[in-house]
Amino acid sequence: MPKSQRPGQGRRWALQDAKNKLSEVVRAAERGEPQIVTRRGVESAVVISHDEFERLSGGAASVHGSLAASLLAMPSSKGAPDFERIELVPREIDE
Repeated sequence: MPKSQRPGQGRRWALQDAKNKLSEVVRAAERGEPQIVTRRGVESAVVISHDEFERLSGGAASVHGSLAASLLAMPSSKGAPDFERIELVPREIDE
């Protein structure tokens, strides 16, 4: 059986072919068939469905959220101990 047709491996695409037939690549990935993309004969990427990505990443994409949401969720400094600040003196520069 040729490499491109091994069961469970998905189809292998040269990068240019994958670009030309992106819709077909995505449809196959949505059916649960991982699509392997090669560059100069070397496997360089795999296209998988979003559901498979979520399963493999443990839902990490949706857990992290945005930077703004993370910053807003940080505990406030109210009630936190005061930190001792050191006084910094700027250095002299030559003009």
